[in-house]
Amino acid sequence: YEIPLRLVGSEMCIRDRATALSGVMVSCDDFLDREPTSQLAPETFFTDASHLQAYADKYYSSVLPGNSGNSYGIYANDQGTDNQIAANAPSYFCTGEWKVPNASGDWSFTTIYHLNFFFASVLPRFGEDLNGSGNTITGELKSIRHYIGEMYTLRALEYFKRYQAFGDYPIVTEPLTDNMEILTDAAKRSPRNEVARFILSDLDKAATLMDGKDFQTTRINRDVALLLKSRVALFEATWLKYFKGSAFVPNGEGWPGKTKEYNANYQYPSGSIDNEINWFLEEAMTASKEVAEKYKSSLTKNTGIVKQDLATTENPYFAMFGQEDLSGVKEVLMWRQYVQGLGSGHDVALAADEGNWGVGVTRGFVQNFLMADGLPVYAHGTYADGDGYYMGDKTIADVRTNRDSRLTVFLKEPGQKNVLIESVSGLTNIWLDEPYPKITDGAVQYAYTTGYALRKGGAWDSKYLVQNKCFLGIPIYRASEALLNYMEASYERNQTLDNTAREYWQLLRRRALVSDNIDATIAATDLNKEAENDWGVYSAGKILTDKTLYNIRRERRCEYISEGLRWMDLCRWRAMDQMTVTPYLPEGMHLWNTPMERWYDDSKGNTTLVYGTDKANVSSPNDSEYLLPYRKTANQLAYEGFVWKMAHYLDPIRIDQFQITSTDGKNIETSPIYQNPYWPTTADMAAEK
Repeated sequence: YEIPLRLVGSEMCIRDRATALSGVMVSCDDFLDREPTSQLAPETFFTDASHLQAYADKYYSSVLPGNSGNSYGIYANDQGTDNQIAANAPSYFCTGEWKVPNASGDWSFTTIYHLNFFFASVLPRFGEDLNGSGNTITGELKSIRHYIGEMYTLRALEYFKRYQAFGDYPIVTEPLTDNMEILTDAAKRSPRNEVARFILSDLDKAATLMDGKDFQTTRINRDVALLLKSRVALFEATWLKYFKGSAFVPNGEGWPGKTKEYNANYQYPSGSIDNEINWFLEEAMTASKEVAEKYKSSLTKNTGIVKQDLATTENPYFAMFGQEDLSGVKEVLMWRQYVQGLGSGHDVALAADEGNWGVGVTRGFVQNFLMADGLPVYAHGTYADGDGYYMGDKTIADVRTNRDSRLTVFLKEPGQKNVLIESVSGLTNIWLDEPYPKITDGAVQYAYTTGYALRKGGAWDSKYLVQNKCFLGIPIYRASEALLNYMEASYERNQTLDNTAREYWQLLRRRALVSDNIDATIAATDLNKEAENDWGVYSAGKILTDKTLYNIRRERRCEYISEGLRWMDLCRWRAMDQMTVTPYLPEGMHLWNTPMERWYDDSKGNTTLVYGTDKANVSSPNDSEYLLPYRKTANQLAYEGFVWKMAHYLDPIRIDQFQITSTDGKNIETSPIYQNPYWPTTADMAAEK
């Protein structure tokens, strides 16, 4: 077992409970992985600004999204949602597949300990206030303040990860000593809204400390802290709204926090859950507006062009997701830099050149994009055939015609050029031209799961397509999110589209080369039709009745294609309840009875498509004319569709944490920790409902 909060030493392990109670500890690694540790003692190490920077740098890769170990990147970060699916269905959509772990999972405090160790060592030298009036650390004061602000942001991010996964969570601000009584008491879970308030407090400190100092945008900055504040505040506000009264919010019916004395009489800081919702919405509005006003005139230009020859000028919007140096792209608030020949690179561009490595865009996502005139697809005929302006979906070329340019720029079409410059020759498995979707390919890396693939993050030069060696920068945070966050937060707060939100919305629509007549879009929206394509039309199992709110959600979905916000949004909107009753069957491209069916004929004109056997490589036309990736063979997970359990909105807590913090190491009822709603307290068991 491990200490429940992983807070002892630099990373201490407990071999068993008997050892824990005797206080005998075993060190697992050295402080900052350096030796000898005596040279890194707090009294000598945290004395110069460069030390603070080095410590922050240590946690950039592990805490920030888009770390160097992520081989997917920005073309596949929404997999496992209604936007994108992988070759294998995720366990959380398959009955009985997601189970309570015994000793694994994300209930971990290792990184939090290290971040708290920094504050315990640095803040006494810096001074009691955020101005550093008592500072004794050498170096430029603005830099010192900035590095401390970065660390507050990193702690906020780490807590945001845990809070999204678990909701209620222990708030720990100090590197606690190896005292079992202290550690057990610290394991008490704070209500989720209190955790969100703690995160916002850290981000407020970060924004204050980083004000007045600008580093290159490969480092955290004030604008990033404010953007994150708006994201966290919007998350909690909408979670509280849509889960109100349920076991997933403090004092809701069945809330497990009530089972522990320390939360039994919980009162919201603002007086009620409704006041709490409004407080978080107002925080989101204030933070997002500051960022949005600063960058609204600097959104990256989009020409709508997919470059296909060297004579054509690059589309800046496309290039924003694939260039070596993003420091001049104002919309990108922060990005991850890679340097050729220095360490390992990534494979984002290679996967975009190929078939996205088994991660496919769903039919529902493709259908959800508006036409360039601002109207939904179904305003121009049927999804299959269209009216001549919308061309139908019987070829990928037709799907892209006259659509929101965010779809046309990033959705790949057979016959397009993928590589324009072969500066590195002899590379295998790079695709100079986009092939017919390889829906029958057995190799996951090259297979097209849905038939639809993205070129987001792609590159025209083969030097970026060397496996594990791509050195293009990757955007982490974009200012356009601030516009979207304000739009949603202000509308949720006031139930009206104010002039600021309308301005932001029109700016995003113009950049997407879509008509900015928002009112026409809203008027033409059929929420029941949208429910065929978009889980975001649902909250708490019911289709929304507010067309404006839905279209704000749609705009967010279409602006942040595959950038990793979709799962977060679906959870906070409570947008998956409907699948507890009606399974959802993910679909791909329109395969059968279309010209695309003939793409898979061999040289003799015989089809290579196989269905209805255990050797099937596609789904049967008897099921649907559309490709059904999980209905090729009857033994596939999710063969009957995605199903949902309410418990799955939060992760289960691992069983060993209950045991370690119990009075006798066995009786988990005596632990201060409580399990998340509808998850059992027995290892290897699935959710109850």
